[in-house]
Amino acid sequence: MPTKVRRVGVHEAKTHLSRLLRAVEEGEEVVLMRAGTAVARIVSEPVEPPVADSFGMFAGQFEIAEDFDADSEELADLFGVPRA
Repeated sequence: MPTKVRRVGVHEAKTHLSRLLRAVEEGEEVVLMRAGTAVARIVSEPVEPPVADSFGMFAGQFEIAEDFDADSEELADLFGVPRA
């Protein structure tokens, strides 16, 4: 639970974002105000690292047949491809 709450306007938040983030890391809560009305809170919570979206992430989970690209009469019929 944060020990101190700091209320800041949008302009101040934009100008001093790094400073506000440090305060949040130290346990402070920051409330963003617009025209005297609270619109958002910045609080410290654990953040999960993003899942890497990388090529090969499903490697070994699927098997592709050697003839996956072979001609197929059934597919030719489905797509109306004329046969020689």
